[in-house]
Amino acid sequence: MNTLNKENIKSGIIKYLKIKYRRTLDTAKDFELFNALSLTLLEHIIDEWDNTDETYKNTKNAYYFSAEFLMGRALGNNLINLGIYDDIKEIFDELGLNLNAVEEIEEDAGLGNGGLGRLAACFMDSGATLEVPLTGYGIRYSNGLFKQEFKDGYQNEKADSWLKYGDPWSIRRDDESTIVEFADMTVKAVPYDTPIIGYKSKNINTLRLWKCEPLEEFNFDLYNSQQYSEALDLKNRADNISRVLYPNDTGRSGKILRLRQQYLLVSASLKDIIRKYKEQHGAITEEFSNFNVIQLNDTHPVLGIPELIRILVDEEKLEFDVALNICKKTFAYTNHTILAEALEKWDAELFRCLFPRILEIINIINSIFISELKSKGYNDHQINEFSIVNNFNGQVRMANLAISVGFAVNGVAKLHTDILKNSELNNWYKLYPEKFQNKTNGITPRRWLRLCNKELSNFITELLGNEDWVKDLNKLSELKKFADNNEVLEKFLQIKLTKKKQLAQFIKENEGIEIDPNSLFDIQVKRLHEYKRQFLNSLYILDLYFRLKENPNLDIPKCTFIFGAKAFPGYRRAKSIVKFTNDIANLINNDQSINGKIKVVFVKNYSVSYAEKLCPAADISKQISTAGKEASGTGNMKFMLNGAPTFGTLDGANIEIVNESGEENNFIFGLKVNDIENLRHCYNPWDYFNNNPDLRRVINTLVDGTFKDNLNNDYRDLFNSLMNEGDQYFVLADFRSLKDTEDKVFEAYKDRLAWAKKCFLNVCNAGNFSSDRTIQQYCNEIWHINKCKNTK
Repeated sequence: MNTLNKENIKSGIIKYLKIKYRRTLDTAKDFELFNALSLTLLEHIIDEWDNTDETYKNTKNAYYFSAEFLMGRALGNNLINLGIYDDIKEIFDELGLNLNAVEEIEEDAGLGNGGLGRLAACFMDSGATLEVPLTGYGIRYSNGLFKQEFKDGYQNEKADSWLKYGDPWSIRRDDESTIVEFADMTVKAVPYDTPIIGYKSKNINTLRLWKCEPLEEFNFDLYNSQQYSEALDLKNRADNISRVLYPNDTGRSGKILRLRQQYLLVSASLKDIIRKYKEQHGAITEEFSNFNVIQLNDTHPVLGIPELIRILVDEEKLEFDVALNICKKTFAYTNHTILAEALEKWDAELFRCLFPRILEIINIINSIFISELKSKGYNDHQINEFSIVNNFNGQVRMANLAISVGFAVNGVAKLHTDILKNSELNNWYKLYPEKFQNKTNGITPRRWLRLCNKELSNFITELLGNEDWVKDLNKLSELKKFADNNEVLEKFLQIKLTKKKQLAQFIKENEGIEIDPNSLFDIQVKRLHEYKRQFLNSLYILDLYFRLKENPNLDIPKCTFIFGAKAFPGYRRAKSIVKFTNDIANLINNDQSINGKIKVVFVKNYSVSYAEKLCPAADISKQISTAGKEASGTGNMKFMLNGAPTFGTLDGANIEIVNESGEENNFIFGLKVNDIENLRHCYNPWDYFNNNPDLRRVINTLVDGTFKDNLNNDYRDLFNSLMNEGDQYFVLADFRSLKDTEDKVFEAYKDRLAWAKKCFLNVCNAGNFSSDRTIQQYCNEIWHINKCKNTK
């Protein structure tokens, strides 16, 4: 990095503008400047990247297999981690260029959807910063999940063409392509490598993503016979495998495509790992697990277990029991959900169609496992609960495969892990208590404070006297001595107002809605799912609106309620909640009689880069999932780190957030896990409906014509989900508690300095939620890998 000075950067930008676009600094567009700057920086880190690879060769490596890596924009984060953000800004200022505009032109990489993918991205950042040998493996989707738009309140999905400006931060490695075979087709997996730059470190780790391509671009004989569509059939089928993140799998063809994606990921990645191992150590032996550990991020990559056995047995000629033993020492599994329906189960017939040998291997694993259970005295009923293949419907249960073979199983928050051990996976915990661990999730402070909130970051550095906190977030606890300093709290409030003004401007430009930065920003942003209860939040806001209509002098501060969420294309009920919330926003925002007292904004196409603007501006972090349903959450941590109290249930990591920062500095409401268990068998939503006129009024809007759903019966379906299908997520039961707790927020918000102290103490106590801490725990307690510093 010694040659990375101002003149070299300037000349590099000019060089790449010239050879890539035939442009000069005066004529270059923002996306061209983005690519030129990125390529200039990439050129200067290549040697350190290569040296890091070399450093890791003789030590144990960890590999993170994940269907998602929700990376966010690369440029700004890389500048922060290289420690040159201010230098680049100065260069751009000298050249009369706008660095912020260049950052904004970068598309979010369409490689993930929600918390699982963002966690994987944070883990990659922490792995490089901690200087540990951690490589990520995923798929290079040509298009992300989808680009979200709204039309008449409904969610519309458009193709997410995130590669339209190119991808300067990845390098295609044709020389390390590998072949993946399905029963009906053979394809090529081409790796694209992205550098993961450690914060102020020479260590640069790798995220390797696979793009699926045909062995031949087209069938020349068919093309020459003028059968043009048929000539491209194999190319199209191959392209489809890595075309879109999470294709709609409500039908058989969608399920097959998802399975193809999963198999491509694990087969290509395992062949890559084995190739590297053999280059370094020769033939595969049981020593393999001494040098390699694979973390399965949820059930999507669990096909890796039978695929590794297939490779070891069929290609490397090991005995089956030896291959199985290697797997038992190599794979660890992270469970991300308490919801049984989210644990993948696949019809065996699909496996037979796509990869019959994999199904055969799974059946052998299952037979060996069942023999083990029988030897321990389990009866047939108990054995079927454990069985990898369900005896009754022939489904392959991926979580059962992961737990039975993997050497470690971890949850992602203390409550989540306790529920897995005591309830949802209790039978497994009794069988293998030594396998179960907790690894509470974390977030990288580089992106989620140092980059996205430079004003607060600089203030923290000023107060502490150094930037050590960026690599050791626990040092934020040293800020507590300022918690009663009114001058500090006033400055803290000024920074919050600055971030709110920035968000308000961005929302005006992108959503066409004006919001007041001096209003209370109450924000709920996350994936749209019924258990996350955006629906409950919407019902509350509608009730508040009705109360304002009845009493315009209602004693509440001016409020802006902000939503951001994508509903899966095939998830009808979630899409109905999007429509309902947008209808409420339309009603409230266009009613002049309430004088802008409350406003509602549903931001479109919520993404990492949008979150980077929302989290620093939030006054309240809405985390209102049904207790016991959210495994962890990481959005709650991002808001906390940026000084927003948590308004939430005692669910997921909310519990640990409150334990760290104090219940007095947060707003906890609603039923607890034990309350729900006690209530479940006698719960009657109609009791709440009949006994609460306010609740009854807002629920009736679903069926009394207040809102129109184009005669689709979408709102009738939402009504039925609450009133006639048992209100599975206890929306009605928690409505009054949420309402009472919002009143507490409104009262607390009146005292500026007392409010500032709550917010500030959340920042002070956020240290435990660094992904650096999480990754260090993985290294020490699961992977057993050590720091490996690049010193070249």
